Amino acid sequence: MKSRFEELYDYDVLRTTTEPTAFVVRLADPLLVLGGSQRDEVLRDSVEEQFMVRRRRGGGGVVLVQPDDLWLDWWIPRSDPRVSDDVTRNSLLAAQWWYRAVAPVLNVAPRIHGGPLQVERELRDVCFAGSGPGELFVEGKKFLGVTQWNVREGCFLSTLIPAWPLHDLAMALRETPDGLAESLGNVATARDLHILGQAEDLIDAAIAASGATRRRNLMLSP
Repeated sequence: MKSRFEELYDYDVLRTTTEPTAFVVRLADPLLVLGGSQRDEVLRDSVEEQFMVRRRRGGGGVVLVQPDDLWLDWWIPRSDPRVSDDVTRNSLLAAQWWYRAVAPVLNVAPRIHGGPLQVERELRDVCFAGSGPGELFVEGKKFLGVTQWNVREGCFLSTLIPAWPLHDLAMALRETPDGLAESLGNVATARDLHILGQAEDLIDAAIAASGATRRRNLMLSP
């Protein structure tokens, strides 16, 4: 798909990586990330005046990423026996790694969504407006989003725990669907869960649970 927005990663280089790798991504300014099949027209023409915008490969809708978010991605090469052609099973890997990291520090045990994608049709363009396999919930509120990209060489799992409310996403969309504000208001942030101050320890714990043999720290800038 042709797009005026840059891709989030150098995916050709990523496909040459031969060991399980965790990517810890940080940024100084808010960022919008479009799903791989989304058209640029989902966003307002002037969106770049307020936000950095990048495009990822893989499914799902647009997501707003903000400073202090817990953003952790994994590349798992096809040679790893955990990688499967079953996309739900792959997403559950990320869920299990994060579950082991956050469950000990939460007051209520999180729930892993193991079923298919559930989202209202009018909200399908927004990542945190639905429930997908491998995503985590606490007391009915989503707090971990998961997307994935599968290719011959391996599986790329992308995960995010928002630090802050996601309401600013509405101003970036060309059209604001009914129910968006309510849906985004039903997201539990790291601040709400009182884990923001433990972010680095939780990321370390999730990486340890995954058994990734390599870690890369990335800083995304305009």
